[in-house]
Amino acid sequence: MKVILLKDVRKVGKKFEVRDVSDGYALNFLIPQKSAEVATEASLRRLETLKTRDQAEKKVHEDLLLKNLKDLDGKTIELVESANDKGSLFKGVHREEIVVAIKKETQIDMAPEYIMLEKPLKEVGEHTVEARVQDKTVKFKVNITAR
Repeated sequence: MKVILLKDVRKVGKKFEVRDVSDGYALNFLIPQKSAEVATEASLRRLETLKTRDQAEKKVHEDLLLKNLKDLDGKTIELVESANDKGSLFKGVHREEIVVAIKKETQIDMAPEYIMLEKPLKEVGEHTVEARVQDKTVKFKVNITAR
């Protein structure tokens, strides 16, 4: 069954892609979770307008983010996580947690894809992290303290 993905679905595809999946997977999982819809002629036409609208919104969001990015440059973001006696975190700090902390401290709304992080942070202490939007890069610090 051909479906249009309405969200990124792991191991299937990205948002707005047309994919061929099994009928059972589409009818029992993707469609009820509103992650996809059946690809008909009308929905494929609507897909093009959704793509252009989404790209325009993303462009506006990126332009606004570029203006606010200088506020993040050199800033220190504080996080408190559970850790053992040696300073190792029980769970790594991922991009998503960093984005939530940035939003909380600076009111800058940023998508996790803009945070350049090779692997999750797993140690207590201060870490330098990069954020890259279009061609502009800023560096800031993430200070993780033990709970």
